[in-house]
Parts: sequence; C-alpha cells; structure tokens
Amino acid sequence: MPKSLSCVLLADRHHGLTEGVRGLLATAFGSVVMVADEASLIEGASRLQPDMAVVDLSLAHDNQLNWLQALRHDCPELKVIVLSVHDEQCVREAVMRAGADAFVIKRAIATDLLGAVDALRHRPIDTMTHPSP
Repeated sequence: MPKSLSCVLLADRHHGLTEGVRGLLATAFGSVVMVADEASLIEGASRLQPDMAVVDLSLAHDNQLNWLQALRHDCPELKVIVLSVHDEQCVREAVMRAGADAFVIKRAIATDLLGAVDALRHRPIDTMTHPSP
C-alpha cells in the first residue's frame, strides 16, 4: 500500500499493542500519532485533522462510545476504525451504529487492519453515513 495518506491518530491505553499497530500503520501513513486517553483523542483529532483514527474500543474506562460521538461532531469527515477484543455481533453493530467506519477484531489486526485502511481510503466521504450526535 503506498504512503498516500498523511496522518493517522492511534488511540489505545495498552502501550505494547500500540507499538505493534503503529508499525503496521506506518506502512500506510506518513505520520502515526499515538494517544492513550479520550481527551487526547478528541483534542488531537481537532488539532491535527488526521486522515483516519484507529481507536481501541476500551479506550473509555466507562465502556461508553461518547468519544466516537464527539469525533463525529468535531471531525465529521474523519474515518474511524475501531479495534476490539470483543467479536460479538451485538458489539460490532453498536459500534457501527455509533458512527465507526470499520471494526477490526484485535486478534486479526495483522491480517485485517491494513485492508480496512485501504477500503476506507478509497471510499468517498459523501457515501459514508453517520448518525447525528
């Protein structure tokens, strides 16, 4: 995959996993900015205007998706991939209803993450639908 995207925001509380995912994303993006909490995610997205955000579902301690709704409100064109250890269909559906563009199971990051990035990179913004915040 050519480095045609300039910046991705990677948000995860688990530093070990973040380093591995950062390496993968560096093959597709010129810059990978890592954050470890909700406030830094929202502030970083507003300030940096990245092409994409890759966010761990468990970033919020309360397991709420308020951060996703805030991203949709502040950066409506931002493409968001959510990572999760949970592979239940109800979790995936809730995340997608809340406004995510893609959902990747953590155990499949090595095989699925760059495919999701590539698919979103080629999807026009005007075809994406997100619920109102």
